[in-house]
Amino acid sequence: MANVRVERTEDGGFRATNARGAEVRIGGGDEEGVFTPVELLLAAVGGCNIVTVEPLTAKRGQRLIRLAMTVESEKIEPNLLGPVTVTYDVEVPSEQADEVFRAVAERVHAKYCTVSRSLQEGTEVRLEIP
Repeated sequence: MANVRVERTEDGGFRATNARGAEVRIGGGDEEGVFTPVELLLAAVGGCNIVTVEPLTAKRGQRLIRLAMTVESEKIEPNLLGPVTVTYDVEVPSEQADEVFRAVAERVHAKYCTVSRSLQEGTEVRLEIP
């Protein structure tokens, strides 16, 4: 089970923490040094894809020289995102590495990235107020 705690900090900001001690500062789009909630959602999509693609390409003997991506979306309504686009930025050492990368990236996107698949399937979000 995945679990994070999101809370207001003493200085009036917000942060998300996990059980392993990681922390991410959250705020509005006009604040410096923080992620907005939408940016965190996009980072989750990118992070899920990239941390799955990298070891699978390496496992197939194809270490990529550069592996990065941009993940973007625009609001189509004040509180609704349109399609999320993942654009890879890679440098491959060979044509074979390129073929492996493309096959792995497609497979990860279609089957193995939990975050992307959950968005595509429309995972229910439940609210519990004690």
